[in-house]
Amino acid sequence: MSVIDTEQVALERTEVAARQDALGGWLRWSKLRRLPLFPLAVIGLFVILAIFGDWLAPNDPYKTSLGARLLPPAWMQGGDSNYLLGTDRLGRDVFSRIVVGALPSFKVALAALIFGSVLGSLIGMISGYLGGRTDALIMRIADGTMAFPLILAALLLAAIIGPGGPTVVIAACVVLWARFARLIRSEVLTVKERDFVKLARVAGASNWRIMTAHILPNVLNSVVVLLTLQLGFVIILEATLSFLGAGIPPPTPTWGQMVASGRDYLEVGWWLSIFPGLAIALVVLSFNLLGDWLRDHTDPRLRQL
Repeated sequence: MSVIDTEQVALERTEVAARQDALGGWLRWSKLRRLPLFPLAVIGLFVILAIFGDWLAPNDPYKTSLGARLLPPAWMQGGDSNYLLGTDRLGRDVFSRIVVGALPSFKVALAALIFGSVLGSLIGMISGYLGGRTDALIMRIADGTMAFPLILAALLLAAIIGPGGPTVVIAACVVLWARFARLIRSEVLTVKERDFVKLARVAGASNWRIMTAHILPNVLNSVVVLLTLQLGFVIILEATLSFLGAGIPPPTPTWGQMVASGRDYLEVGWWLSIFPGLAIALVVLSFNLLGDWLRDHTDPRLRQL
């Protein structure tokens, strides 16, 4: 065998070994960092329903038909094939109302998390960076806010400004800002002692620039993880307030409202409360599982290598 052939064989062997190493590395990476497919699928379906629910609903969710009231799901004896999950006490399609009801929960959760996370993160950075009496005062206010009964605060807001989406958003923000503030404050207490922050302070950078340009990028991972975990909390809160009559009022369909309206018909129409309740449970569980996965894969102390 000539020298050229020997070099060609060696090169081919090197390329094969490199491919095998790359394939093995990819398999190890995918095994250790496997995406949570079930939570992502449920969350993706929830977002699609929230955005395109009005077009995806097979029937008009507001149309009543007393002749078709309390029909069981289509697969049960006596069910109508036009109503996959049956009808409610007014003859409205339960499946269509669940599909359309995803939008109010999505809008309320998104608005509450935007306001709560931005406000809480800003207050948490100020508290952790300045320290001293400012930190102590802000943390005592946060502790008092979290100790106050949330449902009572929401009911008081509903009595003052009336039930609706703004009531749920304000009630959620009352607690969310404190949770974000406490988390970000604890992260800032660690980050502000690092060398790059001390060098920026020595270089004459202002407190605002240090917080936004040097500290904020290092705490964003924690904010994202907490966002996913609190999404489920806000959806539960909206469903609870709608169940109590302090959330989004009829005729707009919401999952909590559907559970409340079906509690008087559990013996003859169990599907009225069961299916909206299952929708709430699946979405909340999926957001919590996604939050746990993000926490494990963004925190090097929890990441399995």
